[in-house]
Amino acid sequence: MRIIQHKRLTIYLTLIVMIGCVAALAACNKDIADDPEFGPADFPRIFYAQGNFPQAIILNQGETAKYGGITYSPAGKVKISWKVNEEVKSSDTTFNFTPTAGGEYNIKLEVELNGNISTRSSQVIVKPATYMRKNFNKVVMGYLSIDGTGPDVKWNYITHLAAQVGKVTSDGALDITRGNANQLADELVARGHIRGLPVLLTLFGRLSPVDGWALYESDDMGTALRDAAKRAALVTQVKNYVVARKMDGVDVMMTDFNGSPNYSANLAALGLFVKELRTALPADAIITITAGAGWQHWEYPDLSPVDWVNVRAFEDGVHVGPGAPVGQASSLDFMKTAANIWAQFHVPASKVVVGFPAFGLRYNELDANGNCAGWSAYDYISYKGILAIDATADTKEKITASKGVYYNGVPLIKQKAEFIKTSAYKGMYGWYIDGDAADTSKSLFRNVFRILN
Repeated sequence: MRIIQHKRLTIYLTLIVMIGCVAALAACNKDIADDPEFGPADFPRIFYAQGNFPQAIILNQGETAKYGGITYSPAGKVKISWKVNEEVKSSDTTFNFTPTAGGEYNIKLEVELNGNISTRSSQVIVKPATYMRKNFNKVVMGYLSIDGTGPDVKWNYITHLAAQVGKVTSDGALDITRGNANQLADELVARGHIRGLPVLLTLFGRLSPVDGWALYESDDMGTALRDAAKRAALVTQVKNYVVARKMDGVDVMMTDFNGSPNYSANLAALGLFVKELRTALPADAIITITAGAGWQHWEYPDLSPVDWVNVRAFEDGVHVGPGAPVGQASSLDFMKTAANIWAQFHVPASKVVVGFPAFGLRYNELDANGNCAGWSAYDYISYKGILAIDATADTKEKITASKGVYYNGVPLIKQKAEFIKTSAYKGMYGWYIDGDAADTSKSLFRNVFRILN
């Protein structure tokens, strides 16, 4: 009895499997006959390995961007179009693009099936082999901080860019890690030269965040410059990097006298450094330094080899520290005083570029008299950070966040720019362009540029 039941069960199961297979085959035969690969509403597919279709490529003029190793589905049945700036260039499965001039090129792959289109996009940025520098009435130099990226640069509102990608260590090494990451230095040079704008390599030691000045008693860059052998090696590294990346020169952000016991020796070494850079760099290279206007200015060396001095005229030092009165540390009057110090005692006014801040001084703790409570009672916040707190901050120069934030809004920036416009000074620079407003209608750089140029 058990054997008969087992045989019946086996027969039933076999029949069920056979019926299922017949049904599946019928369905498969229907698909094969009526819809061999894709339905009318299906989009074609594009397949490629990582690196075969990069999102962005930075090239030197004459080099080739290659897009290969790409497959399409359904194979052999799609219409392929390669477009450069919306102009069809090829219908092949692969594409090589060799631009004959510098520029920014948008590459688009379009694959069409039954009227449905799938796309992939890439941008090719090409450094021109040569370029003509634009002429401007006044300099408006933007600093890109070590945390800045290419999209942070407002190219329409500057005449020069100084990129903070050359950190100098105490052993005299040039750390260009930041400049090499994702080809940042190449991207900046390409985008700048396409527009006729010079791009400088900023050399710096250890800096504090946001305000871009030296950490107290930091001495990294000074240590390297004081040693003749290290200084010579650094000059060679700088020259090689500037030439290889087609940069237009160097800005030396010499801040290693901020509390350093070696500040006098550091400043003396700075004079030797700029002379050696002038000899080593190409004849048309731009050399600038960024300098303070505090009492140490008396010990700056001969700076005749530099094209101009960027005067850090936006922190008067009066409004920070124990018992210091709260207030505007970057006033119009202080800017005038700082600029005059350099024009009267160091270099002609035509070599003075005056600084403005794209950040604010924020008080976090006040004493019983309503003054700054101490050296740790304040910090800094970017201008775009200030606007994130108060969307109308561009119309003012103080907001009430924390214990008060003082900064340069649009009205004050316009006053400063109007003064520089009618003066003999060479122009203005802003620290830092990646701290500026994302909204161009509130941009400090935009207002400065429009008044000066």
